[in-house]
Amino acid sequence: MESDEVIAQLRGWFNGRLPDGWFTGPVEIVLDREEIAVVGRLPEPSTESEVEKAAQIDGLVRRFREETRERRIEVAREAEHRFRRKVAWGVVCGDETVMFTTLSVPVMTRLRQSERQVLDTLVAAGVARSRSDALAWCVRLVGKNTDTWLSELRDALQHVDRVRAAGPDVGGGKMD
Repeated sequence: MESDEVIAQLRGWFNGRLPDGWFTGPVEIVLDREEIAVVGRLPEPSTESEVEKAAQIDGLVRRFREETRERRIEVAREAEHRFRRKVAWGVVCGDETVMFTTLSVPVMTRLRQSERQVLDTLVAAGVARSRSDALAWCVRLVGKNTDTWLSELRDALQHVDRVRAAGPDVGGGKMD
């Protein structure tokens, strides 16, 4: 589980490094052990018609992806060298989120970042011993709403991290 401080550092670095005008506000950073996903918001569609809105979102996303490709690759290479993780890009436009190429990391199957984060949260919380066990646990719970529970679990883990950080320094040794 990554600390709020690491996410804030990444968000600050990317917001300082990206050209002005790419996004309508600061980027969102989503990360796990392998990947940093940088997600920015594009301008809202300027039409009310659902058909036109969907087409405009598609056009805005495609234009952004093509016009920024070389610069995104340059920034990603710099970030990958600096932070030792792969970088993926995505945009939010209207009510749609579109991720560009993201890592697919072998676990038992290839999973996207959002799916790996579910497994890593379960392992970090001690619910499962490994990603493999966590995946089996998830399969058994298909159909149940786990988003709220996982959010509460992440909040609890962040609280545990803060309490540990504020605790006494015992010299880094293990207690017998």
